[in-house]
Amino acid sequence: MRAIIRIAVLTGVLTATATVGWGDIRSQPIQFAKGTSSASVKGSISGDDVIDYSLRAKAGQMMTVKLETNNTANYFNVLPPGSNDVAIFIGSTSGNEFIGALPDDGEYKVRVYLMRSAARRNEKADYKLSVGITSAAPSDAKMPGTNYHATSILPCSMGDAAPGSQDCEAKVIRGAPGQAEVHISPPGGFTRVLKFSGETVLSDGDAKVKASKSGDMWSVEVDDYEHYQIPEAVISGG
Repeated sequence: MRAIIRIAVLTGVLTATATVGWGDIRSQPIQFAKGTSSASVKGSISGDDVIDYSLRAKAGQMMTVKLETNNTANYFNVLPPGSNDVAIFIGSTSGNEFIGALPDDGEYKVRVYLMRSAARRNEKADYKLSVGITSAAPSDAKMPGTNYHATSILPCSMGDAAPGSQDCEAKVIRGAPGQAEVHISPPGGFTRVLKFSGETVLSDGDAKVKASKSGDMWSVEVDDYEHYQIPEAVISGG
């Protein structure tokens, strides 16, 4: 189950993407009762079952998602409009509760799944999923219990590996418009901090950084060895 992200905006959420090797995915809409702004559903999955719970929301609104489950390998991701594999939130790295300011109008999907190891053992999970949509979140809202505005998985590669062939965990701290620190954990057990300020990208220490932008995607190279692809939404939160 390989997750790659491209966009994310949570409580300022973040996220970046790649390609996910999901199996068959069932879809189920979430509808709020008249006069309410939240809903809960109960369900169960086993093995490689995957369920997408869909609902429509507008840019700037606040989404909350909570998963209560009897299986610790049961998680959810949040996918933005138009995405089938890009997530703005990854439960397996960030836990089973999400609070996020949404980046776009459209249909969002809350994808419920089991981790690959549990799926291979054909484990089962019974769960309750609660989803809410409220008015816009404060611009400086952060992920609960952290200093980060978002967390994500970025396409990356080290050395001669094919571009975007690896996954790097990332967390972002946003400042003034156009300014952000992206803390990336590439394979190898170290953390790379990239500092964005307008059109300038720097790194910690004396690392040599080359950065370019095509459309809404940054390509960043560090010391002619580390290669990262970072969506503008990670930096701006929108």
